[in-house]
Amino acid sequence: MSVKICSACLLGIKCTYNGRSKTNRKVLALAKKEILIPVCPEQLGGLPIPREPSEIKGRRVITPSGKDVTKNFIKGAKEVLKLAKFFGVKEAIFKQGSPSCGCGKIYDGSFRGIFIEGDGITTALLKKHGIKVITEEDL
Repeated sequence: MSVKICSACLLGIKCTYNGRSKTNRKVLALAKKEILIPVCPEQLGGLPIPREPSEIKGRRVITPSGKDVTKNFIKGAKEVLKLAKFFGVKEAIFKQGSPSCGCGKIYDGSFRGIFIEGDGITTALLKKHGIKVITEEDL
């Protein structure tokens, strides 16, 4: 049976910035066939639920109030990588658009809902270590 890392919010865990989930039926169906290890990089990086939303702007991760949470995002990404290595994970299913989990497109840092090409902090780290990342949109 395949083991994958998965954004916890896609599995119905209320861990998004606003304390909600992003439950995805395709991901839940996949969980019946494969082992999906739920992770929330922001939580693993020490951020609370709920929390201010965050977006990547340049090389930093910021909130609308200007708080720099880059260190939290890097810490969370490293923790997810540790889990992936521990379990021998070769693939992750992440929430599209997230500053941690976005794959191929992320918000532009203006907090106006505009997407740009790019990867979230955790996605970039996993890819650097040879782990394939897909989004719920790819299922």
